[in-house]
Amino acid sequence: MSDVTPRRLELPAPVLLEVRGPDARRYLNGQLTQDVRLVADGTKALYACVTDAKGKLQFRVTLHGRPDGALRVACDHEGGEDLLARLDRYLISDDAEIVDISAEWKRVHVTAPEAPAVEGGSHAVAIDRIGVLGWDVWIPAGESHAAEALPIWPADEVEAARIAAGIPAWGRELEAGMLPPEAGLERTDISYSKGCYIGQEVISRIKSAGKVNRRLTKLLVPESAACEAGASLRTAEGAEAGVITSVSPVVSDGRRVLLGYVKRSAEGQELRLADGEPVACG
Repeated sequence: MSDVTPRRLELPAPVLLEVRGPDARRYLNGQLTQDVRLVADGTKALYACVTDAKGKLQFRVTLHGRPDGALRVACDHEGGEDLLARLDRYLISDDAEIVDISAEWKRVHVTAPEAPAVEGGSHAVAIDRIGVLGWDVWIPAGESHAAEALPIWPADEVEAARIAAGIPAWGRELEAGMLPPEAGLERTDISYSKGCYIGQEVISRIKSAGKVNRRLTKLLVPESAACEAGASLRTAEGAEAGVITSVSPVVSDGRRVLLGYVKRSAEGQELRLADGEPVACG
């Protein structure tokens, strides 16, 4: 799905932390699943996970760099207010500091083929949030930016684009305590070559084994099918096969796109809704 008309998404106000100091990059690389070096030029933001020692998800964040070498970590999901305490817990001997600058900045996400113009103290970083080329525009709290006046994407269109792109959302496909590879986050959030971080051993073992107990999957059902988030998936024999997590509000070509977790034991099998309606993997 693509869109060439600049529009903005309504996003929640994020917790925004800045990590500064000579050891900022080394320290943060030991806390996040993503390779911090990839955002050093300040042109893009990348997704990353904060995991515990068992490799389980604690926070999903975005990461971007600044020209002065500082690194910024943003979190906009439930529980994000605890991110500072989690990161600060492991800041022991590194020459770095973490500062909460949430009140100093506001963010607008713009979908557009080119980066929005820089105005005042603002800056823009490229990031794909719903399967459409977009930019997070960061604006000093006391300033305004033309991006704030752009037309808003209707909520149904945003949700349909996200689901069609197979992008997981917190509170739907993502939650604290799950393993990031279950949601396919190894494609967007995880570097397997950057070195150690908290939880790295577990996540690397999952990659080596090549399997998880369930996997986020894009699914297709007929327009007439009755389904909702939380509904069960079944095999043709009636065995429990997984659960639906998101249902697109938009129908295209007579079909509706879903996201759901499919158990490893049911992969490759014929899937059905609880009422027997067939489900195709997309």
